Amino acid sequence: MMRTRCDHTAAWAALNATYETSGISFDVRQDFAANGRRFEALSQQAPHVFADLSKNLIDAATEALLLNLARQCGVEAHRDAMFAGAAINSTENRAVMHWLLRKPAVAPVPEAQAAIKNVTISLTHELTQVHTTLDAILAYAQAVRADDAITDVVNIGIGGSDLGPQMAVLALDEFVTPTKRFHFVSNVDGHELAATLKRLKPQNTLFLIASKTFTTIETMTNAASAKAWFESSGGTNIARHFCALTTNVAAANAFGITTTFGFWDWVGGRYSVWSAIGLPLAIAIGAEGFREFLAGAHEMDEHFRTTPLERNLPVRLALLDVWYRNFHGFTSRSIAPYHSALSRWPAYLQQLEMESNGKRVDLQGQPLPFATAPVLWGEPGTNGQHAYFQMLHQGTDVVPVEFVAVKKPQHALAGHHDLLLANVLAQAQALMVGKADSGGHRNFPGNRPSTFLLLDELTPTSLGALIALHEHRVFVSGSVWGINSFDQWGVELGKVLAKDVEARLHGGDLAGLDGSTAGLLGRLRAK
Repeated sequence: MMRTRCDHTAAWAALNATYETSGISFDVRQDFAANGRRFEALSQQAPHVFADLSKNLIDAATEALLLNLARQCGVEAHRDAMFAGAAINSTENRAVMHWLLRKPAVAPVPEAQAAIKNVTISLTHELTQVHTTLDAILAYAQAVRADDAITDVVNIGIGGSDLGPQMAVLALDEFVTPTKRFHFVSNVDGHELAATLKRLKPQNTLFLIASKTFTTIETMTNAASAKAWFESSGGTNIARHFCALTTNVAAANAFGITTTFGFWDWVGGRYSVWSAIGLPLAIAIGAEGFREFLAGAHEMDEHFRTTPLERNLPVRLALLDVWYRNFHGFTSRSIAPYHSALSRWPAYLQQLEMESNGKRVDLQGQPLPFATAPVLWGEPGTNGQHAYFQMLHQGTDVVPVEFVAVKKPQHALAGHHDLLLANVLAQAQALMVGKADSGGHRNFPGNRPSTFLLLDELTPTSLGALIALHEHRVFVSGSVWGINSFDQWGVELGKVLAKDVEARLHGGDLAGLDGSTAGLLGRLRAK
């Protein structure tokens, strides 16, 4: 489909003019004083997520211009094309249908068929296949949960095959079965796998090998080492203790694995926690919990698909990201979840946003004259306050902060949660209001922007909605920028070169290498 790149629109020029005349000097404190309804206008409830955008450097007029930008870029048509199964991943000629993985079996889908890679697919047929596979995955998960002999589940994957399920299992710890321990191994650094294996017994361990192609070098290296450990430690019956999450059934069978669950090429790795890749989560929280996780995401899908742009939370968040990245020139965003169970939330968002939108060319392969994805970084709660918040409050760079808080705790320890909530509210307040000090050292400039996302409770349903919110947010900003958010060619070059370098590490051939790589190889090979 044809899309209009943001800098080719009238709205982009209008936003430039607005930033130069009023945006650069906008003071959110003054606008609060002048506008008694600012909070109501710049906050909203979406499925399971309340968002307060009112502490951001934006007013109604600027948001209206940003909404015009989205319309002029064709964001609505692009969104509708995704939900119709069109091949919007243009560089790989693939549909983008992770949303179908959480759509109820009885929900209607468009009757129109989409031609992808010269093959016509029916969304009705695909939805049927999704639920057939889901039922099989959840039946297996329930069987593992009921198997008292299995005390440890080890997920071996990397990237989307690790970050999604790991983040979600940690986030939903209060819902995890107490009879199993869950481990995640992703790094090819053998120290990680070795440290995990020390705590396991082969007869009590289930390994989940998560690799779509069953060729991912890091995953397969770790899988081969896990298998060797299993057999050398007295383990028997590979078929019982290993399961593959892959589409390459033949390779899994050759490995000795007979239980496999596949998924589709219209599921990108960083969008795959809803698929077979989510099996460790399904084992952890059970079939009912996993269906609730999918249901929360589906509610957010419907919000994104049907809500007018003015009250469409993924759209509003994405346009704020564009405003900050391209007009204010903010290069990063700090993620501050005030809930210890969300410790891997910043890392998960790093892949989701930076791998999706870390692009420098548009859909036609032309270099972009503007910036795209910011750097995302952060740590949970009050830990971050005592680490990097000094820079957020008084540093020379302005860094928008995204706070995530949960209203109701899952523990009964007196006093803790009120103190936690007081801290997150106070940090957001302090960033905005600041504090004057003529001496300088205790001066807080204030007017530093933040977004506040609030969940009533951290449950499978609300976590599903929170993840889907950010998936669609990334989609919208990428759509405005005119890039393909669903490929990741930037991951490939280093992986290709690593194969050559590995051979040189063993053989010592330095011919044709740059001076630095040759020098480092020489030092690594020196006795």
